[in-house]
Parts: sequence; C-alpha cells; structure tokens
Amino acid sequence: MAGEDQLPKAIAQETTISDIEQAREDLARTIDAITDKVSPANVARKTADKLRQRVQAVDPKLAAAGAAVVVAGVVALVVWRRRR
Repeated sequence: MAGEDQLPKAIAQETTISDIEQAREDLARTIDAITDKVSPANVARKTADKLRQRVQAVDPKLAAAGAAVVVAGVVALVVWRRRR
C-alpha cells in the first residue's frame, strides 16, 4: 500500500522537475534575447542600418536641393555678417 502512494508522487515530482527545467531553458533564451537587443554594439549597428536605409530611400534630387538651400543660407549669413 505504501508503494502505491509513492508512485503518483514520483510521477508528479518528475513532471515538476521537467517543468522547472523547461522554465529555466525558456528564461535563458529570454535573457539571451534581451541581452542581444540592448547590447550597445548591436544597438549602434541596428541604428546605422536604419540610417543607411533612410538615406538610400531619399531622392537624390531632393537631397541636392536641400544641400543647395543650406549652402545658400550659409553664404547669405557670411555676407550679412561681413556687411554689418
């Protein structure tokens, strides 16, 4: 009779141990994913990739026009300061 009572407990204990091991593996994967996501090197690389994509998506004519406006503004500022 005592052996019959211990059999379900042993199965329950094995199941609990298996559940704990699975939870540990899941937690380890989650921690690795978080570490990878917030790593300064990875954040810098991802940011640089996003910036590259944005720059490639900009129309070259629009970029040239923007640069021309900036240059014209700087020239106007220099001329205005010299006349003052």
